[in-house]
Amino acid sequence: MTGARPHQPDRKPLVALTGATGFIGQHLLRGLSARGYRLRVLLRRPTMMPEGCASVLIGDLAKPYNMSEALADVDAVIHTAGIPHAMSGLPEDDYRLLNTEATVHFARAAERARVKRFIFLSSIRAQAGSTNDSVLTEERMPEPTDAYGRSKLEAEKGLAETGLDWTALRLALVYGPGAQGNVARLVKLARSPYPLPLAGLKARHSLLGLDNLVDAVDRILTAPAPLKRPFIVADPKPLTIGEIIAALRQGLGRRAGLFYVPRPMLMAALRASGQSAGAEPLFGSLIADASALERLDWAPSVATQQGLASLAQQSPR
Repeated sequence: MTGARPHQPDRKPLVALTGATGFIGQHLLRGLSARGYRLRVLLRRPTMMPEGCASVLIGDLAKPYNMSEALADVDAVIHTAGIPHAMSGLPEDDYRLLNTEATVHFARAAERARVKRFIFLSSIRAQAGSTNDSVLTEERMPEPTDAYGRSKLEAEKGLAETGLDWTALRLALVYGPGAQGNVARLVKLARSPYPLPLAGLKARHSLLGLDNLVDAVDRILTAPAPLKRPFIVADPKPLTIGEIIAALRQGLGRRAGLFYVPRPMLMAALRASGQSAGAEPLFGSLIADASALERLDWAPSVATQQGLASLAQQSPR
């Protein structure tokens, strides 16, 4: 990366991190600190931080203050804060304010502070809906289908209008300890004592382990400049719902316990039980290709089945 300030080769870069109290942010804070990065956590309100981690209060990202102090001498920014996809039902204006406008304003402040690289945690939903018939790559025209995805894509466009060396990481569905939403529902399903009629589902889904995400961010922090582009981030091997359940149950020391039911019968059973809403991902694939990031020598350290088994072992009963 380029910049006017001299870099000390014996020290890791100073990285400013937003969203450090969130699901992904907490793991990035621990993982990057363990790799020797110097972390400065930007906080909305006072909170406890791990020993050795500096912090600066900046208030609401929509109307931040103290930004010159917060970004002084910072080499790179990792921006994870925003409204998550799990908070569905919010007005589109809320997503635009916190996921788009706040991100762009923050990036402008980073540009004024001469930050060398801005890493924005976007989402695969900036590129497509919950399912897609084709394998997703960065070369495909983005077609988000909801307010969350549109807000992330618009933030990416705003970053491209700055003079920063930026990158947007379009994350597949992230799993790991503390995951909510669909991941939490799959863990709950795997813990059920019953055989499940999922053996016939052929749709495949890309996932992303938290440890592999830390690997990706580490690689982006050290990649030669300039980047100025989005990268899809996903584990290499997409899995069917049955394979996901099997991996989780393996972590619990159990057999997969799956049996075959024809798709029309399964859909009818879901409708009869009132569970058809939101069942689209069961029957449609969402496969994301992270080859572009792999060409930067990103190599995920944890196989998906191994990561899911570990998640099941760590999840509270």
